[in-house]
Amino acid sequence: MTRDLVWFKSSYSSGEPGSDCVEVAATPSVVHVRDSKDTSRPPLALGRGAWAEFVAGAGE
Repeated sequence: MTRDLVWFKSSYSSGEPGSDCVEVAATPSVVHVRDSKDTSRPPLALGRGAWAEFVAGAGE
């Protein structure tokens, strides 16, 4: 269940109110991603391979 997940923000997040950021919670098989400004919405669930591709692409 997603309510049992431990969420964290990037160390690059400013933490300022209204700042755009996502939160991530990892399990052994899935990485969950959600909007930090609206945590009531369901998170996006990505397999480990898809998450690795996303992170690699975001760094380009």
